[in-house]
Amino acid sequence: QVYLAESGGGSVQAGGSLRLVCAASGYTASSYCMGWFRQAPGREREWVATKYTGGEKTCGPDSVKGRFTISQDAAKNTLYLQMNSLKPEDTAMYYCAARFVGGTWCGEPSDFDYWGPGTQVTVSS
Repeated sequence: QVYLAESGGGSVQAGGSLRLVCAASGYTASSYCMGWFRQAPGREREWVATKYTGGEKTCGPDSVKGRFTISQDAAKNTLYLQMNSLKPEDTAMYYCAARFVGGTWCGEPSDFDYWGPGTQVTVSS
C-alpha cells in the first residue's frame, strides 16, 4: 500500500510563490511516475506536472510552463512543486499522485493509482 500526504499550500498574493511537498510512504520503490494535479470547485481535475521516477524526465502543460517546477528526492520519498509567479487562476486544491505500472503518458488523472488528500492554494488578485 502507498500513502501520499501533501503540504505547503496557503494563501498568497498574485506574483508570489509557494512550494508544495508530497511525502510518500509505504511501497514506493517500483513507482513509474508521480505527478501533481489541481481541481477548483465545479471544474475537472487538471494536470499540472509529472516526473518519471528514476530519471530526469519531467513534463507539464503550457499553462504552467516556466512558472512551475516539479522535482523529486527519491531517497526521502518526497515530491516537490515549486510554484512561482502565481496567478488567481492557479487557485485550487492541489493533489499529489503516483502510478506503479508503466507504459503510459502520465498526464491524466486516470493514469494514476494513488492520491493524497490535497492541499489548498489560494492566490488573490
